[in-house]
Amino acid sequence: MAKHGKKYLEAVKKVDADKVYDPKAALELVKETNYANFDATVEVAYRLNLDPKQADQQLRGAIVLPNGTGKSQKVIVFAEGDAAKQAEEAGADRVGGRDLVEDVADGFMDFDVAVSTPQMMAQVGRLGRVLGPKGLMPNPKTGTVTMDVTKAVNDIKLAK
Repeated sequence: MAKHGKKYLEAVKKVDADKVYDPKAALELVKETNYANFDATVEVAYRLNLDPKQADQQLRGAIVLPNGTGKSQKVIVFAEGDAAKQAEEAGADRVGGRDLVEDVADGFMDFDVAVSTPQMMAQVGRLGRVLGPKGLMPNPKTGTVTMDVTKAVNDIKLAK
């Protein structure tokens, strides 16, 4: 039989395995029973009773957390003209058109997310072999190919 440490055994005594805790009480209990010397991870599972085989019951999407995750994303924006000015004002780390496409093709990879306007996708499409395998290629389904670059950059900075 496995042996456990003193701190673990004390934490187990505080938890009633037969009781269903409401979310607020559960979060307080997690904080109270944390015995690690680092910030522990908490996972939450929701039972939604959806049937994924039914087309109208599939759940997909992304959310923006109100206070972010604490990590900062480096965002580059492929845009020209007015969209480039909007991206700079929104806080993009680097904004450019053809010059940025050439820099990425030459090996510039110091970013986490790439956003593009639809007009620039003709030039950005040539970067598919470089950005595609790394998962950095702008994609309309993920919201990284858009005319509203301000909203896209703000959402990414807030950990979408």
